[in-house]
Amino acid sequence: MDKIRGVNLGNWLVLEKWMHPALFEGTSAEDEDELCRQLPREELVKRLTAHRDAYITKEDFSYLRSKGINTVRIPVPHFLFGDDPAYCEPYVPCVEYLDSAFAWAEETGLSILIDVHTAPESQNGFDNGGICGVCKWAQDPGRVDRLLRVLEKLALRYGRHPSLWGIQLLNEPVSEPLWQMVRYKYLPHNPERAAGSSFVPLDVLYDFYTRGYHMLRSILPEDKKIVFHDGFRFEVWEPFFRRAGFTNVVLDAHWYLGMGVPGEDTSELDYMRAILKEHVKKLKAMEKTVPVIVGEWCLSHNLQPDKVYTELEKQLSYKLVGDAQLMAWEACSGYFFWSYKLVSEPEGWDFRKCVEKGWLPGNLENGRD
Repeated sequence: MDKIRGVNLGNWLVLEKWMHPALFEGTSAEDEDELCRQLPREELVKRLTAHRDAYITKEDFSYLRSKGINTVRIPVPHFLFGDDPAYCEPYVPCVEYLDSAFAWAEETGLSILIDVHTAPESQNGFDNGGICGVCKWAQDPGRVDRLLRVLEKLALRYGRHPSLWGIQLLNEPVSEPLWQMVRYKYLPHNPERAAGSSFVPLDVLYDFYTRGYHMLRSILPEDKKIVFHDGFRFEVWEPFFRRAGFTNVVLDAHWYLGMGVPGEDTSELDYMRAILKEHVKKLKAMEKTVPVIVGEWCLSHNLQPDKVYTELEKQLSYKLVGDAQLMAWEACSGYFFWSYKLVSEPEGWDFRKCVEKGWLPGNLENGRD
């Protein structure tokens, strides 16, 4: 398949407080679920409408195309249709914005990967899963079935749109080791609601993915991709896909330098060696069985976290780790940078700023001059 050079449109239809803290002003909420519970309904709708109207526009699609991007990955929440009060309240639906995205994509020549980023009662307990500290989706067959219905509606609505590249079944269903780490990072607002939360077992994930694949494949044209996140268990998918007999599927892995242990890698050269050796090795091996995309990555890292960098040192550091990752991703079927824009301070996450500062090439299709 053609190489994907993509960017995520994070924090547009699925909120992440760290990316735009002002949206959460006047509340103690750390996630979208709690924001929707704390704000009066009129204020909530007003605030989210203003955000969604302005955060991503057709101009952004045109800009991305001019920078050599060919595909955008759009995180969407499970409640986007607003069709079932049992699962969609107290949230604010947003499907009309996805409709707009498809119109803009067709006009600008971009393709879209729809990424189902959240699930009822969350598949990971992360802030980006919608409910910090709660991870109970996989424990209830009714919630699993509900997510399959959402996927079906997405396929029926967009499946034959010329700008659809594919549909991702679910973002980041959490593994046991990662759950044991993050459960202490993302504390629940309501401990009673979080009681009984746990990781997503592989047998549940295998079953959901298999059912989801067959349902989507029965609706989607053969050229549309069905994307599976690795659930932070990259190696287990080689035998799964080898046996499954699926067609036109893609495996998604999310590899962030900044998620490692601070100080573990002490120089840009250490990072480059690790990226170009270990990541490339894994990608090449998996590509023999199934196409792989690195669906989330960025330039943020843990290099010498206590060091104060000069602007020149920062420029060289980010360019080195950025170029190393871009070289590594050439070993697979493509990538999506996280994310397009931030309304906050952390460096290395905002695609536009990274391009403007020269940390990323001015055109991802052509590379550096």
